[in-house]
Amino acid sequence: MVPFNIWLLPSQDADPSSDSFFRLCTILKIPIICFVVLTLSSGLGFLDATLSLFAIDKFSMTPGTVGLLMIGLSLPYGAASPIFGLLSDKYPSARKWMMVMGGMTTAVGFCLLGPIPVIGVSSQLWLTVLMLVVIGFSLCMTAIPTFAEMLICAHENGFEEGLSTLGLVSGLFSAVWSCGMFVGPTLGSYITQKSNFEYASACQGGLAFFAATLLGIYSLYERHKKRSIRPTETPPDDRTPLLSSPHPS
Repeated sequence: MVPFNIWLLPSQDADPSSDSFFRLCTILKIPIICFVVLTLSSGLGFLDATLSLFAIDKFSMTPGTVGLLMIGLSLPYGAASPIFGLLSDKYPSARKWMMVMGGMTTAVGFCLLGPIPVIGVSSQLWLTVLMLVVIGFSLCMTAIPTFAEMLICAHENGFEEGLSTLGLVSGLFSAVWSCGMFVGPTLGSYITQKSNFEYASACQGGLAFFAATLLGIYSLYERHKKRSIRPTETPPDDRTPLLSSPHPS
């Protein structure tokens, strides 16, 4: 792909930027979105490491059938990506609420994937497949707007528009995503070994719910702050003469 990209992509020079990577991380909204990204990748990593063992043990599935089961996650994600990408570009103000709704739906999906024993519902294959489809859609809804929202947040806080800022945001996004791909299988496998898959999946859902709640609270605070600093209209000057007066003083 490297020679193909060199031939296809236009040549652009990136000037060194004075903006700091650490200053980017001090913007409150950026760590919150990074936490959302971490829960996304950790959820995918958790399912890669534990779902096949759970399906084989619980439903006596063969490895080939488990491969078909994973399509229930990847197919909705791939099918919904263009749709949510179009909505994200067309309605920029709805991006943060897409992430909040997607995180909440992801939490419900993980809690019912097992499902968690406290709700009194037994594990059933149709429920597992349905929750995988739900998780695929919700993860897509959450993941698509994250990069654009981080980039716009950087621009709004004084970072220059160019490849340097794009590189900073892209590097941070990739680092957090890779961290989640490590945390998800490690923590999920540990909880599964010490307890069971149902509780491990519920813990993953709890992380997604916590991240979505933090983002929702911050979004409400941000909207309230923008409304409070909105400039008021200047009242008309009483000293301005009336234009309709035939003999202005």
